[in-house]
Order: sequence, then C-alpha cells, then structure tokens
Amino acid sequence: MSITITLIGGPTALIEIDGFRLLTDPTFDAPGDYQLPHVKLEKLTGPALGVRDVGEIDAVLLSHDQHSDNLDHSGRDFLKDARRVLTTEAGAKRLGGNTEGFAPWASTTLKKGGRTLAITATPARHGPAGIEPLSGDVIGFVVERPKPGRPVYVSGDTTWFDGVAEVARRFDCGVVLPFAGAAQTRGPFHLTMDTNDAIETARAFADAVIVPVHTDGWAHFRQNAGDLRASFDTLGFGRRLRILEPGVATVIES
Repeated sequence: MSITITLIGGPTALIEIDGFRLLTDPTFDAPGDYQLPHVKLEKLTGPALGVRDVGEIDAVLLSHDQHSDNLDHSGRDFLKDARRVLTTEAGAKRLGGNTEGFAPWASTTLKKGGRTLAITATPARHGPAGIEPLSGDVIGFVVERPKPGRPVYVSGDTTWFDGVAEVARRFDCGVVLPFAGAAQTRGPFHLTMDTNDAIETARAFADAVIVPVHTDGWAHFRQNAGDLRASFDTLGFGRRLRILEPGVATVIES
C-alpha cells in the first residue's frame, strides 16, 4: 500500500494516508531570527507551501511546542483551526484550546467517512541522557491503518535511544520519518538524529522506507539530506532512503 508525503520544510510534512491528512510540527514563518530563553535560532529558508496551500487537516502531530523550529508563530495560528492537535501532556496544558496531551504509548483514534486511523504516542528524547530538564517533554507518533497496511512512524525531535528501539520492537512499520539534521544549539552534542542515529533507526526497522525530515532550513542543523545520502549509500542502505523534494507530493510504497 502507499502513502503520499509532501515536505513543507524543516520538520513540517503533510502525510496523506487512507483519506486522512496529517501534518507534522507546523512551521510556516518566513526566514528570520527566533530568540529563545537560552539561545537564538536562525531560520534560513521559508516553507515550500503556505498555510493556505496545505488545505484541511484531520490532525496535527506536534512533537513538542517549546522550540520555534518545531512550532513557530504561524504554526501556532494554524493550530487554532485544526480539527485535532495531538502533542505532549505538558504541551497541551501550555497551548490549551483544541490540543490533546498524550504520554508515551497512549493511543487515540481518528475517524472519517467510516475509516479509522489509530495513533499511538511514542517515547522521544531531545538530546543525550539527562537533557530532559532543559529540552522538555517530546513525543513521536505511530500511525496505524487497517491491515494489510503497515504502520508509519514519525520520530519527532529525538536522538537514537532505547525508546526508539522499543518502537521498532512493538511496531512493524513500513515507513519511518526520522527527525534528522543533527541539530546543535546548547553544546557539543546533537538534539536530533545525526547520520549514525538514522542508520541505527534503519537497522532497527529492518525493511522500512526511511524518509528523513528536519534536515533543512535552520542554521543549527549540522547535517543535511546529502550527508544522509552519502552515509546510507556507503553502508548499503541507500535503496531504502527517500529524500523528498520540498513542495512535491511523493508517493511512498510500503
């Protein structure tokens, strides 16, 4: 079975699956600087699609709400009109409105025209062990359609750790969207997957198609899609890697 994914920019992607339209971490602002409490982030490129181009969304899958490279000003406005917004428990308390908070492994169901999608929140760690008090809560998502379709895993902002490995043990995912880019802001460590983490993820999800997002558009991303391509090709995983062209709807067979 197939799904269609359109990369909008950074962590933002439109996922179309069985008639449902899902949006990951909405970022629609123009390039510019974002001052956070402890660091300034620089956005280098704007989105490939604007808010009006995206159309109606059945659910927003928001990995966390505290960093502008995952939820910017326009993204916050977008949430107000979304049918459902799924995020962390702490994020739902901060955002209010129509947001729904989930702990890891908690699930919900989307319904539309007699069809259903099950969505399960998954563990995520936004950097090395011990960073949680600084980075805050983060989650990923597994999207399950009725069989014979296979689940889709959206990692959210996370590095490779035992929580990601546990997702692979629990779910036979056919498509995996790792949040890559080796983001680095606070010190000599990365906050999202680098090429090694992405390779470990590909190994754990043994035959899944790997569709990276979060590789472009911000100055604190230390690696890009080209780095992933070189690493995957060198290690023999290249045929499983799909690099998306921003703004182009791409059919992924799983």
